[in-house]
Amino acid sequence: MDKGDDVIDMGRQISIYLKDLDETRFFGCELGKLALPGDVICLNGDLGAGKTTLTQAIAQGLQVPDSEYVTSPSFAVLHQYPGRIPLYHMDFYRLHDASEILDLGLDEYFSLPGLTVIEWPTRAAGILPDHRLELTLENPGDDSRIIRCACPPGWKARLAALFSQFPGLLLESTPGR
Repeated sequence: MDKGDDVIDMGRQISIYLKDLDETRFFGCELGKLALPGDVICLNGDLGAGKTTLTQAIAQGLQVPDSEYVTSPSFAVLHQYPGRIPLYHMDFYRLHDASEILDLGLDEYFSLPGLTVIEWPTRAAGILPDHRLELTLENPGDDSRIIRCACPPGWKARLAALFSQFPGLLLESTPGR
């Protein structure tokens, strides 16, 4: 995972294979269940890769009420949802760089007692917290997804427990870059 100046050593990169939408939803829901106050999950991927779909499933795992439909905050930049812990869903697609994020005060959410999920996080290079979970979603052209995870120490044990329960999700584990 080459992020230029924003590279941090996250130990190992894990690749996950999700064969269909149901597995993508399952994985997202499990991430939501594992999330702790102050966590940040960054979602990288092309348009249509499934970032918002994964966030919707994360919201289920956070017990966001069904009456709160999770949508892409592409125009609003931020949507906030109640749940077991609050979900702060951000989309930086329309922002140019970290200075705009700082001007809007969105970086303050990174330390609040909820889960911050960021789509298009490369726009925030240099200001993202080191403890973030970086996920890169790849669409091989069907309903399946490959997710590359760069895991900081705080997420490593939580994901290891998930993969010990559901080893079929794990595609490979390689040294981090």
